[in-house]
Amino acid sequence: MISAPLLRRCCCLLSRRAGANRAAWTRRTVFLRGGPAMATGGKSSRSSIHRYTNRLINEKSPYLLQHAHNPVDWYPWGQEAFDKAKKENKLIFLSVGYSTCHWCHVMEQESFKNKEIGKILNDNFVCIKVDREERPDVDKVYMTFVQATSSGGGWPMSVWLTPDLKPFIGGTYFPPEDGIYQVGFRTVLLRIADQWKRNKNALLENSERIMSALLARAEISIKGEDSPPPFPEVMARCFQQLSESYDEEYGGFSEFPKFPTPVNLNFLFTYWALHRASPDGARALQMALHTLKMMAYGGIHDHIAQGFHRYSTDQRWHVPHFEKMLYDQGQLAVAYARAFQISGDEFFADVAADVLLYVSRDLSDRAGGFYSAEDADSYPTAKSKEKREGAFCVWTAEEIRRLLPEPVEGASERKTLADVFMHHYGVKEGGNVSPAKDPHKELRGQNVLIVQYSLELTAARFGLGLEQLKTMLAKSRERLCEARGHRPRPHLDTKMLASWNGLMISGFARSGAILGKEEYVSRAGRAAAFLRGRLFDASSGRLLRSCYRGKGSSVEQSAVPIQGFLEDYVFVIQALFDLYEASLNQSWLEWAVQLQRKQDELFWDSKGFAYFSSEAGDSSLLLRLKDDQDGVEPSANSVAVANLLRAACYSGNMEWVEKAGQILAAFSERLLKIPVALPEMARATVAFHRTLKQVVICGAPEGEDTKDLLRCVHSVFAPNKVLMLADGDSTGFLYHHLPFLSSLERKDGKATAYLCENFACSLPVTSSQELRRLLLL
Repeated sequence: MISAPLLRRCCCLLSRRAGANRAAWTRRTVFLRGGPAMATGGKSSRSSIHRYTNRLINEKSPYLLQHAHNPVDWYPWGQEAFDKAKKENKLIFLSVGYSTCHWCHVMEQESFKNKEIGKILNDNFVCIKVDREERPDVDKVYMTFVQATSSGGGWPMSVWLTPDLKPFIGGTYFPPEDGIYQVGFRTVLLRIADQWKRNKNALLENSERIMSALLARAEISIKGEDSPPPFPEVMARCFQQLSESYDEEYGGFSEFPKFPTPVNLNFLFTYWALHRASPDGARALQMALHTLKMMAYGGIHDHIAQGFHRYSTDQRWHVPHFEKMLYDQGQLAVAYARAFQISGDEFFADVAADVLLYVSRDLSDRAGGFYSAEDADSYPTAKSKEKREGAFCVWTAEEIRRLLPEPVEGASERKTLADVFMHHYGVKEGGNVSPAKDPHKELRGQNVLIVQYSLELTAARFGLGLEQLKTMLAKSRERLCEARGHRPRPHLDTKMLASWNGLMISGFARSGAILGKEEYVSRAGRAAAFLRGRLFDASSGRLLRSCYRGKGSSVEQSAVPIQGFLEDYVFVIQALFDLYEASLNQSWLEWAVQLQRKQDELFWDSKGFAYFSSEAGDSSLLLRLKDDQDGVEPSANSVAVANLLRAACYSGNMEWVEKAGQILAAFSERLLKIPVALPEMARATVAFHRTLKQVVICGAPEGEDTKDLLRCVHSVFAPNKVLMLADGDSTGFLYHHLPFLSSLERKDGKATAYLCENFACSLPVTSSQELRRLLLL
C-alpha cells in the first residue's frame, strides 16, 4: 500500500466513503470496494432513438459502442484526448470496464446517461473510455494505483488524472447521489473540479509523489545473487497455503465469493503427481477433484445450456454472477479433462465435453475464432423494457411444471417429470435464491438450478432405475433448453482476443488429446489458423491484440490495430505447443518458436529480467509492469517459464532455459513467501529444476502401433513432459533443430518410444504398458 500521508490531501475529498457494512452486500459488491451503498437499478432500458452521439461511435469495441450515445463527450484512449486535456488545462476522467460487466451497465444507466451528470463531466473534464479487454496495459497501470490507494479494485474503474496522465484519485463504482455510506458520483465530480481550481499545485505534487511510490512498488527484478528458488520448498509452502484456505465441505478456496481459479487446481494436480504415495498427495488430489465436482453440481455451471458462469456469490457455488467468459471455459475444459485423465471418472470427461459444446455453439465465429463473453443481464421477455441479471438462466417452479407435465411411468408415487426434475435440481415453489444474495430483488421467486442429490438418491426417492432417471433428466434439460431459446439472449461480446483464443485453443487441443476426440483437435486447428490469418502480421512477425465480428459473417479490424501484449504471446505460444502435441503438425511448432523470439525482442527486461506486460515506446503508459499474481488467468510470466522450457526442448536453444531460470529468480522472494499468489509459476519451478522429459515416438503417423503409444502418452498425467513424433522426415522442423533424433530407430520394425532428458535418451520401449510405467516414475 502507498502510505496515507501521500493521499491525505486527495482522499479528504472522498471522506464520506465508508466501508463498515460491506459484508452485508456481497451479492454484487465483490468488486465495489468503495462502500456498500447499492445501485438503484442495474437495469438497461430499450431505446431506439439516440439523442446523443460521441466519438466512440467510430470504435469497434462492443464496450465502447455501448457508450457511444451517452450525453458524456467520451473520447477513446489516444492523443486527441491527451492534447485536449493539456490545451484546456483540464483533468481527465478515465472510466475503464468491459461489455459484459454488470456494474459497468449500472453506472452507465445511473450516471453516464444522466444529462446533468454528463454536463458536469463535459464542462470540467476530458472523459476517456477504455475497454480493459482491448487495452489491458492501460487497465493494469491504473488498477495498480487504485489497489494501492484503496481497499481493493474492480470494474467499472473510475480514475481522475492530471493532464499528463498521472492519477491522484481513484475508485470503482459510484452511485449517482450521496448515500449513507458512500458519497455520490455527482458530489465527487464537483469536489474534484473545485479542488483543481483552488489547489492545483497541491494535486500535482501529490500525483508526482504517488507515481514515485508506484514506480518503486512495481519493480520486480533480480536482486543481488538471487537464483531460482528450490522447488520442494516452494511447492510445500504453496500446498500448505492452499490447504489452509480450502473449503472442506463445498470445495474452493474461500467462503464467498468463489472463483473457479483453475491455476489452483492445476497446481494441486502437479503436487499430487509428485507425491502420489503420500497423505499430502492424496489430499491435494481430493481437494482438486472435490472442488471440480461441487462446481459442476452448482449453479455456477449452466445445467441447461452448458458452460460456466464467472463466479459464485455464495459458499455453495449456487447463485452465480451470470456472465460467461471465454478464458474460464478454456481453462476449465483442461482442468476437467485432466481430472478424467487422473481419476478415470467419466463424470469429468462429460463436463469437459459440456464446456466445449457451449463454446462451439455459442462463442464461435464462422471464420474460426472465439468470442469473448456473454453478458449477465438480459430482458426477461421480448416485451420487457428493462434488463435483469440472470433473466436468461433462471426458472420459476410454475414454468417448469408447465414444461414438464408428463406423469412418470414406473414411479413409486404419482409424480410428473417436473416433480423429479425439481427435486433433483433444488427447485422451490417460491424460488431458491436467498434474499441476502439478491439485494435488487431481480431473482425473487426464481430458481437457479443446482444438483441437490446424487443420481442414486433421486432414483431411490422415486423408485426409478438409474438409466431411466438419466434419460428423464436429459429429456427435461433438452425441453428447458428449447424453451430458453425463445427468451431474449444476453449481449454477446463478439470481440476476438488473441490471448483468450489461445486459452481456448489449449482447451480444445488438450481435451481432444486426453479424451481421444479428433473433432476437438480439429477445432483447435481451425482457431489457430484463424489467429495466423487475422491476428498475426507476417511482415513484422507480430501478433495483434483483437479483431471483431463485422456485418454478416465478416471479420473486421480497427483502423489502427492494437498490437499484441505479453499475454497474447504467451497464451498463443502455449496453445501452439498444446496443438502440436495433439495434432503432431510441425507447422504449429515452427510458428510457436517464431513467436517466442519476437516475444523476447519486444518484452524481455535485459536488466532486471522477466518480461514486461507491454512493450516499450508508448509515452502514454506511465509504468511498464510485470504481473506478480496468478488470478482467474495465470500471469504471463508464469506461463512464459513453461513455454521457454518447452521451446528449448523442441528447438535445442538452451538460452531459453537460462531465461526461464532468470524469471524464477526475479520472482524468488514472492515464490518463497507467498507462492499461493503464483501457483502456476510454483508448478514451473518443478519443470525447471527437474528438467522436462522428452517423450519421442519413432513411427509412421498413421500406424496403429504409433497411435497406440500416442494414446498411452495422452492417457497419463505426467506434468513435466513434452511429446514429439520422429517420423523420419529429415526436412521437418524437429529434425532440423534436434540432430539427436536422427540416431533414434524403430525397434524390430515397430513404433518405438524413447524417454529423453537434455537430449540423452533411454533404452527403446515398444510396449504401451512399459511406457506408461516409465511415465509414472
